[in-house]
Amino acid sequence: MATTYKKLFENNKQWVEKQLQTNPAYFDKLATGQTPEYLFIGCSDSRAPASIITGTQPGEIFEHRNVANLVVSTDMNLMAVLQYSVEILKVKHIIVCGHYGCGGVAASQAKNHNGLIDNWLRNIRDTYRVNRKELDGIGNEELRLKRLVELNVKEQVFHLAMTSIVQEALDRHQSLQLHGWVYDLETGMIRDLGISIEKDFEDFDLYNCNHDGHTH
Repeated sequence: MATTYKKLFENNKQWVEKQLQTNPAYFDKLATGQTPEYLFIGCSDSRAPASIITGTQPGEIFEHRNVANLVVSTDMNLMAVLQYSVEILKVKHIIVCGHYGCGGVAASQAKNHNGLIDNWLRNIRDTYRVNRKELDGIGNEELRLKRLVELNVKEQVFHLAMTSIVQEALDRHQSLQLHGWVYDLETGMIRDLGISIEKDFEDFDLYNCNHDGHTH
């Protein structure tokens, strides 16, 4: 275990040397500040790191991760990240990225107690309840869980659109787009679900406080 832990520092040293060989001013530039165009809300799963799967560099993506990539309005950690990224960093895109094979999604469907996390996973069960007719109609468990991963992403994008932070940004005509992605662990590919708030959420008018009635 000690050898594995020390390896992290060795990896860091090698990474620093590599960056400086390519660009001696690399860290000087990073230290001056950040201007990311993207906020990435992803799962905590160690197999789906945002910068790796998107091929981006430090400073290009602002990131928040939690179990099953949920957007919960009472999660002050997430809401603080969202406010800072939208109001201070002025990101242009917010991405909710789920992944097939998500342990959180699978655990939400297990018929056993998981302790404290059950309160968090209830959000996924709520998504299942809303889409129960479709999901119950999928006989294959693996395919049903994959579809639940997609529907969970869709629901979290909807939750983003309902936040006062996003609605106020759009009300002042700030350039901001919401996206829902799914990452496939078996292929390494990302799929954009093509989610549209106006087209995919019939009841959005109940939550939309924007003067012009639109979102992106």
